[in-house]
Amino acid sequence: MSIKGGKFAGKGETVASHYAFGPLEDDIIIKHRLLTRTTTTRGEPPLKKLQKKFTTFALEIEKEADNYNDCERLAKALLQELNTFEIPLLKSKAVIDANVREKENFNDLKGEINQQIVQAQADIEDLKRQLEESKVERKHKEEAEAIRKLIAMQPPRSETQKVITELEKEIAMLEAENTASSRTLDLRKKQFALLLHVVDELQNTIEEEQSLVEEVRNVVDDHNKSGVGGFTVGPEAMAVD
Repeated sequence: MSIKGGKFAGKGETVASHYAFGPLEDDIIIKHRLLTRTTTTRGEPPLKKLQKKFTTFALEIEKEADNYNDCERLAKALLQELNTFEIPLLKSKAVIDANVREKENFNDLKGEINQQIVQAQADIEDLKRQLEESKVERKHKEEAEAIRKLIAMQPPRSETQKVITELEKEIAMLEAENTASSRTLDLRKKQFALLLHVVDELQNTIEEEQSLVEEVRNVVDDHNKSGVGGFTVGPEAMAVD
């Protein structure tokens, strides 16, 4: 048992305290008091009193004098002291039994608490898994809702099909026009090539006629220079139909 000592200080100072015995000495004192049934440091220990009663009774019995009354009185006093000493023992035994039961109950409660802790941890992990699954499911629902809204914003299928049909008709018409335009363009290309060919032929014919006229003029000029009369070739005669 530890004894605290203190010293009062003035205002603003702390109170210093110390222990008269160390922890090991406290344990020794407590064990000694439990063995001797001593609860305070004052007074004679019960075991010592019982020892004195027993010693006195034993010494009185060993006397050869006629002391039956004294022996009976000491025997009663010894029995009374034994009863007095036994009562705390019974109380201590009851306390020990209660402590043992309390300890067993505590161990049982500790086991139950540990099981509850393990179960709670398992429940927490399961709830975490369910939370993650719920998050994924909620995300999928939000995405599906967004897609549904986009689909709802689109026109009905009948109108879309009608628009597609009209577009297909327009595409067919444009393809037909394109085919007709291609054919017309090919015809125009052929006509233009033929025209270019005719122009080339006409240009060659004109060049040949001009060359022929030039040769005729040269012959006429040579004839005139030689003094041959009566032979005149005018421009009308050299005209080519």
